[in-house]
Amino acid sequence: MIEFQQVYKTYRVAGRDIPALQPTTLDIQGGQVFGLIGHSGAGKSTLLRLINRLEEPSGGRIVIDGTDVTALDADGLRRFRQRVGMIFQHFNLLASKTVADNVAMPLRLAGELSAAEIDARVAELLARVGLGDHAKKYPAQLSGGQKQRVGIARALATRPKILLCDEATSALDPQTTGQVLQLLAEINRELGLTIVLITHEMDVIRRVCDRVAVMDGGVIVEQGPVADVFLHPQHPTTRRFVLEAEHVDEDEQHDDFAHVPGRILRLTFRGEATYAPLLGTIARDTGVDYSILAGRIDRIKETPYGQLTLALVGGDVESALIRLNAADVHVEVLR
Repeated sequence: MIEFQQVYKTYRVAGRDIPALQPTTLDIQGGQVFGLIGHSGAGKSTLLRLINRLEEPSGGRIVIDGTDVTALDADGLRRFRQRVGMIFQHFNLLASKTVADNVAMPLRLAGELSAAEIDARVAELLARVGLGDHAKKYPAQLSGGQKQRVGIARALATRPKILLCDEATSALDPQTTGQVLQLLAEINRELGLTIVLITHEMDVIRRVCDRVAVMDGGVIVEQGPVADVFLHPQHPTTRRFVLEAEHVDEDEQHDDFAHVPGRILRLTFRGEATYAPLLGTIARDTGVDYSILAGRIDRIKETPYGQLTLALVGGDVESALIRLNAADVHVEVLR
């Protein structure tokens, strides 16, 4: 659906070229929820806004659903943008317009539907986002979560194939963030939209995305399925994001383990294996004693997972490792 071919972006500042995005090749499949994560200045917003040419690339090709959008003229770009919806961090609603008028705005600008058809489409969209009773209200009368739902309804108005989310939840409280992410997941599932979202929170990626790209300094430093990247981060930037999501200080964690005797392992379980009584069985069979040093059990989208950091002492540790590997548990030896 979205293909970047050696796309890069530089800004001219005080006579110097400042790179915002290094030459990047990227493929995003149709129907996916694709996350871009990075700290401020990493280049993720630039990459997102290149998709619909809110930013002009300095070089390379961007192909969207078979169309080379870097070659489009002004008329072609206007038509193309009707197929790409966008929601924003700070909502970008028109304060002087009602909720219904905000949602109707892109339809009126497109000029392809009658007034009655626009009213029907707006009512359908507001019902979908749970704001059917708020059509006549103004943005100032809404909560942050309600404003973002209006933004989502507006982004869906022209029946786009792609939805771009620019830090769509970072201005919301945790409970409202969860509700908005659930709504985006439902839209992806029911409408088959390709969603590209940027965030600086790994928890947002974990809850809603299929694949993720981690950015640092205008470069994609790691990408892949969310479960692989989240559970087994390879790049230092990715590891920092994962540890931040778990509220863990890596240096403190290693200091805590320095005086723990035995072999230290990190075990990763996925799917139903997360709930299997595996450790107790292996401990009894091999005579190994274990202590749990750290752990988490949660979900990546709909898939349960567990990660445990253990210290093993006594018994037949090598047999225990063989049993764990045979049970399709990912075993990482930390010490």
